[in-house]
Amino acid sequence: MRNRTSYRPYPLRSLFIRLLTIVLALALSGCSASGADDAAPASPRDGGPERSTLRVGMLDIVDTASFYLAQQRGFFREEGLMVEPIAAQGGAASTPGLVGGRLDVAFGNYVSFFLAQSQGVGQFRLVSDGYQADANAFLLLARPDGAVRTPRDLAGRRVAVNTFRNIVELNARSALQTNGVDPNSVQFVEIPFPEMGAALATGRVDAAAMVEPFITSASRSLGALPVLDTASGPTADIPIAGYGTTEAFARENPRTVAAFQRAMARGQQAASDRRNVEQVLPTYVRIDQSTASLITIGTFPQSLDATRLQRVADLMTQFGLVPGRIDVAPMLGPPA
Repeated sequence: MRNRTSYRPYPLRSLFIRLLTIVLALALSGCSASGADDAAPASPRDGGPERSTLRVGMLDIVDTASFYLAQQRGFFREEGLMVEPIAAQGGAASTPGLVGGRLDVAFGNYVSFFLAQSQGVGQFRLVSDGYQADANAFLLLARPDGAVRTPRDLAGRRVAVNTFRNIVELNARSALQTNGVDPNSVQFVEIPFPEMGAALATGRVDAAAMVEPFITSASRSLGALPVLDTASGPTADIPIAGYGTTEAFARENPRTVAAFQRAMARGQQAASDRRNVEQVLPTYVRIDQSTASLITIGTFPQSLDATRLQRVADLMTQFGLVPGRIDVAPMLGPPA
């Protein structure tokens, strides 16, 4: 007679517990699969971004802290994007890169975007705000042993700006005029932000229009003295820079642009907490944590606003950077 393997049936309670355990495991697995950290980026076929990699023209200054926070915290990755920061000297250098296809998106000052559009360099769309001025965040600095002590001492002097005909020069011209100095009497010299401290120290320029963290670095290392706050008076709280692309790229890649906008919105929000900015700065700028804790930080607006940006365009008309009025509203891309 063939032996039969005997077994004892599981009690009903044990069977119920095993089934419940399986159901819970499957549920948790589903939650993990949909979580931000473990999620596989959606493909274009699934309604994800048309482009998974974005080449982004960048400046390594305080103004771009929100971008690096978004990168560090995985906000781009969660939107199915991999961003590749590409160093640029300023917005004036980035706009040709956008038009030529070397860049997909670029951080740039608004003057450069508006000027390039008005000159027919290309058709641009602004997709995310970046940075807004605050008191003492944009300063003209001079050597402690130099002849420049007051704004009036700047007449006939050499003043460094990172690129010509941009927001730094526009703010400087406005502040000089407000303080009784003819802006045309100043000789502006084009020097990248990271090199301005050395240019001051060697006497290559008499003053430098600087932004953070280079203001604090020059103050600590050279004893550089503030001569003029260029974001004051008519330029107080003026919008400085944002992120833009070409009209063609925005039209052909709407989901990619929307994904970038959503990630940047989270980055802007994170940057509203000073502690986050201090933490991320030393990861992309050559400063230590103690310097990061001393810098002056502007604001990181949460949305683009045509009325605010029109201030910049109107100042450009006032100081002759463009021959007529620029209407900035059509340059704003659709919100995500």
